[in-house]
Amino acid sequence: MKPVERLIFALDVPDIKSAESFVNLLAGSVGLFKVGLELFAATGPSVLELIKKAGADFFLDLKLHDIPKTVERAMAVIANSGASLATVHAAGGPAMLEAAAKGAKGKTRVLAVTVLTSQGEEDARAAGAASVSELVVARAIMAQKAGCHGVICSGLEAAKVKAATGPGFLCVCPGIRLDASQGKDDQVRVVTPENAISQGADYIVIGRPIRDAKDPVAAAREIARRMGG
Repeated sequence: MKPVERLIFALDVPDIKSAESFVNLLAGSVGLFKVGLELFAATGPSVLELIKKAGADFFLDLKLHDIPKTVERAMAVIANSGASLATVHAAGGPAMLEAAAKGAKGKTRVLAVTVLTSQGEEDARAAGAASVSELVVARAIMAQKAGCHGVICSGLEAAKVKAATGPGFLCVCPGIRLDASQGKDDQVRVVTPENAISQGADYIVIGRPIRDAKDPVAAAREIARRMGG
């Protein structure tokens, strides 16, 4: 893949008008648009149609976490929407992950969220793991066995996930900041675009550094350049 195809823009905006503005502006400068809880709750499927109309692909990041049958049915709906990627919480366990993969029917690549990038070592210990990386890798192995296509993890853990699962298992990495001087905001485990790619990330997810830039298109192109293109 070209670097730009590996760049996912987090469309973390509150309404359809703002979403349309960024989609029209950035289509062709990013590989996918990520639609999360806030925007989907505000607009429903209409934002997905907007993205498709612009000739772009989308990643539906709803982090499903429910009983297996409910997740299976929800994932079937997501797959029929045309989503390239969709998320479920690995904490839901093997049966739920298997149900998500079954519901996707190969139409959508299912990603298991291992440990949120807003969480740190104390959260991992609370979950019974010795470290964040140990918990991420354990959940990645579980997700792979359940039939998921990859995981959401920090770039800090991507190399360990790849070593445990093999090169074909996707690592999609949020928590990207352009340099150490940028605030982490509500993120704890952050890396630069170069760090994430060098550690084995297949895709990076980036929002604020593009969305808040004076020139979002130029910012996206610079990030793609730093990713290797």
